[in-house]
Amino acid sequence: MSEPEYVAVNRANWTRANAEYTDTQAERAWARDLTWGMWNAREDELHALPDVDGKDVIELGCGTAYIAAQIARLGARVTGVDVTPAQLDTARRMQKQFVLEFPLLEANAEDVPLPDASFDVVVSEYGASIWCDPYRWIPEAARLLRPGGHLVFLRNSTLSVLCATNEGPPAETLQRAQRGLYKLEWFEPAHEIEFQLGHGDLIGVLRLNGFEIEALWELYAPEGADDHEYYNSNAAWAKRWPAEELWRARLQHR
Repeated sequence: MSEPEYVAVNRANWTRANAEYTDTQAERAWARDLTWGMWNAREDELHALPDVDGKDVIELGCGTAYIAAQIARLGARVTGVDVTPAQLDTARRMQKQFVLEFPLLEANAEDVPLPDASFDVVVSEYGASIWCDPYRWIPEAARLLRPGGHLVFLRNSTLSVLCATNEGPPAETLQRAQRGLYKLEWFEPAHEIEFQLGHGDLIGVLRLNGFEIEALWELYAPEGADDHEYYNSNAAWAKRWPAEELWRARLQHR
């Protein structure tokens, strides 16, 4: 089966981003305890993950695999999946540097060549959660999970997407309709294609695939936060409105 056109577009975008930013930031990210999002919300304060000690965890769209590494230090058996070879090359270099190895698989997170019911937890932090079609990657997450397993993912907040401009950070006014929100194509600073659903549609696809939603954290920039050095973010905006959302759902059935 041929891959969708957005996979090639996003692979090219992340090859560029890896050369410009993520490769040089990987060491710092790998050295952190587990945090989420642009302003590093701490897992030991949020408790978004279930207990992962001794559990099988897969990260869909792992990039340089820093989240996978942070989870591995909590005692999990981790696998990272990403579609961009350059990102995985950086991840392998970090594995050697930090003496922390786990499987890394080059694959589209919508079609992972691993058996059904292989994992206890599926995680995505700005990976499959925005760069893959939710009507493809969420069913794939359900397929990979054992019954009772958890899906934990972080994405842009719906509000930040509705306020996002083509040129930079979110505006204080709505820039697009929520009705029909789904596939977004950007051309600055580079060509990329992402997927964003409103809350109702996202809840619908989760429930259709057997998930029960357990929690939703709306993440704000903390006091004292500065704009992110690479991504189009605005800390002042994100101190007033949630810029990111962290979801946890549990698989009831497949």
